Amino acid sequence: MDEEVIPILHVKDAAVAVAWYGRLGFVRQWEHRFEPGFPAFVEVARGGVRLFLSEHEGDARPNTLVYLRVRDVDAVADEFGVRVEDAPWAREIELLDPDGNRLRVGTPAE
Repeated sequence: MDEEVIPILHVKDAAVAVAWYGRLGFVRQWEHRFEPGFPAFVEVARGGVRLFLSEHEGDARPNTLVYLRVRDVDAVADEFGVRVEDAPWAREIELLDPDGNRLRVGTPAE
């Protein structure tokens, strides 16, 4: 098993969050609920990058910032209708998911 870090983001509605993250190329891997009607805990993945999306209170703080490195930030910017900014280290955008979590998405400078 490879060791990794998987950020946990708090979401109010996992289905809405999974659809939004789908626009970033993430695909739902699995979902867990202790019982029907209980909060969902979902894994989404984009290649080897994984995120946990949790409806459980207290699992994560609001306004979390996650940095996502991608091969083509321009394609992501086009999908979300935002402008790419050039920084010395990368071409970047910042997105806000439906629950207020921030994602800084960038392609490293060459």
